[in-house]
Amino acid sequence: MRKVNRQKLVDLIARLCIRANLTLPNHQLDLLESAMNRESSQLARELLEQILENASLAKKSYLPICQDCGMAVVYVTIGRECHFTFDLETAINEGVAKGYKEGYLRMSMLMSPIDRRNTENNTKAIVHTELADGDKVSVIVCPKGGGSENASRIAMLTPADGREGIIDFVVDAVKQKGASACPPLTLGLGMGGSMEKCAELAKLALLREKPSDAYADLEDEITKSCNELGIGVGGFGGDSTVLATHILSHSCHMATLPVAVNIQCHAARHAEGEL
Repeated sequence: MRKVNRQKLVDLIARLCIRANLTLPNHQLDLLESAMNRESSQLARELLEQILENASLAKKSYLPICQDCGMAVVYVTIGRECHFTFDLETAINEGVAKGYKEGYLRMSMLMSPIDRRNTENNTKAIVHTELADGDKVSVIVCPKGGGSENASRIAMLTPADGREGIIDFVVDAVKQKGASACPPLTLGLGMGGSMEKCAELAKLALLREKPSDAYADLEDEITKSCNELGIGVGGFGGDSTVLATHILSHSCHMATLPVAVNIQCHAARHAEGEL
C-alpha cells in the first residue's frame, strides 16, 4: 500500500484550480480556431478572434479567462493500493480554498441556496470519486460557471421518444437558454441510468476530447441541428452555436429514457494532474 501525502494532494488541487482558470485545453483552442476559419458571419469571426485573443492574454498575464471562476468540480480517481490517513473531501476543499485565494480567483460559492452568504473560499467543491487499479491518485478540476450551469436540463423521456426525442430535447434546451450561456457551446449529454446518473454522465461528458465510438453520428446530428438555430457566437448570430457534443451512456430500466444535457460556455476549462 502507498500512503498518500495530504499536503501534496492539497497543493495539487490548488495548482489545478489556478491552471484551469488561466488556460484553455489545446483541443478547445483548436475547436474555436476551426469555428473561426469556417464561420460565414463577419461579426462572429471577429468575436471568435477576440475569444482566442482573450485566452492567449489570460495565459500570458496570469489572469482568469473569465470573471466567473466557477464552482470547482473535482474528479478524483484513486488507485486501490492507495492508503489515506485523512478525510479526502476535507483535503480537497482545503486545496480549492488555497487555489482560489492564491490565484486571486473570484469566490462564487454560497453557504446554502437559502442562506446566500458567500463562503469566501469557493468551497464546498463538487467531488466525484472512483476506484482504479494501481497506486496513483489522478485529479481533474473543472471550474463550472453559473450561467452555463443554469442553461442545463434533465428530462425523463419515454422509450417511445427514442432518438428523435433526445435530439429535440437537446436542441430545445439550446434554443431556450443557449444564448445566455456564452456560446459557442460544448454540450455534454448523459443518457440512461437514472435521473441522477444521467446528470452525472452529462457533466463528465464535457471532459471528452474525441467523438464517441458508439454515438458519433448522434453527436454530429445534435451539433448540426443546434448550429442551424443560428444563435451564434455570443448570441449575435452565425454558424457557431455549438462547437461539439459529447455523449456518455449507461444501461437503464426498460420503462425509462433519462436524458440530461450539461451546457458549457466557450471557456470549456479543466486541468488534470497526478500524485
